[in-house]
Amino acid sequence: MAADVIGTSELIALMALSATLFLFIHTRDLNSKLKEMEVKLQPDEMVSANQLMTSLEPFQLNNTRKAKQEIVFFNRVPKVGSQTLMELLRRLSIRNEFGFHQDRVQRVETIRLAPEDQAALSALVSSYEPPSVYIKHVCFTNVSEFGLPEPIYINLVRDPIERVISWYYYVRAPWYYVERKLAFPDIPLPDPKWLKKDFEHCVLSGDRECKYLTGEIREGIGDHRRQSMFFCGHHADCLPFNTDGALERAKQAVEQHYAVVGVLEEMNTTLTVLENYIPRFFQGASDVFWNEISRYKPINKNSFKPPVNEEIKDLVRKNFTKEIEFYEFCKQRLHKQYLALKLPEKP
Repeated sequence: MAADVIGTSELIALMALSATLFLFIHTRDLNSKLKEMEVKLQPDEMVSANQLMTSLEPFQLNNTRKAKQEIVFFNRVPKVGSQTLMELLRRLSIRNEFGFHQDRVQRVETIRLAPEDQAALSALVSSYEPPSVYIKHVCFTNVSEFGLPEPIYINLVRDPIERVISWYYYVRAPWYYVERKLAFPDIPLPDPKWLKKDFEHCVLSGDRECKYLTGEIREGIGDHRRQSMFFCGHHADCLPFNTDGALERAKQAVEQHYAVVGVLEEMNTTLTVLENYIPRFFQGASDVFWNEISRYKPINKNSFKPPVNEEIKDLVRKNFTKEIEFYEFCKQRLHKQYLALKLPEKP
């Protein structure tokens, strides 16, 4: 009987030791995971999420205060949801009583401008009676460099791979050429073989259109393969594809000049930041977007765009490293702006 008691005691002790060891290992792993999460949450300043909430202030992240004229300059990037934001601004212009102006449809849309054309554009933006919005597909143009007051710059970005695929099929969509033909009847129709070329085959075959080579320069009206060019500006350093120089210039423009750069994939956050950082123009934006535009009027959706295999997207990502870095930079900045508002959590 004593032996049985001893055996039972040893078994209990062994079980207790095992439980303690299990709890130790589990707690250690949990702490390790928490540490990993904390590192992922840390922004550039290397502070924790709680510290970020208390240290950031909207004033520090709001370039709207730098504006010297009550004019929003939306130099919209193609295929990032800019048509939808343009429609939102059109409706808000009635609701919030401000002028709405957009560039006319052009035969050849040039996004990179010579210095004299930049000066003319700056003068045009400044000519509208405030409060007003001016919208145009064009690279970032520093209006203040031409002795004119700084406007309020805004824009949107999108996952760069999804965007380049969207652009590829957008310029091949039948309705795109119908619209172009109606506006400019003498424009020749493209080669049917080019229209039928799918993105996956274009990438795998090494077609020049789908080769994304670091340092490559495509002169002319502008390089629509990348969205960072719309932020980099008109400088020669902005021309080479996927380079550090172009990336840093684009980041600098966002940090120094843009009030808000929204993210298509995070529209709730984008609208909240726009409403709080530029209230004169965006008051009621969430209500108009979700209850009027998004529900009843999908804009510019291309039903001719087929799905693209994830393996093909991964191949393209390897050559879009700077574009991806720029996108993540804009996304992090938007998150900082949102966190700085210290809004109460929704129930």
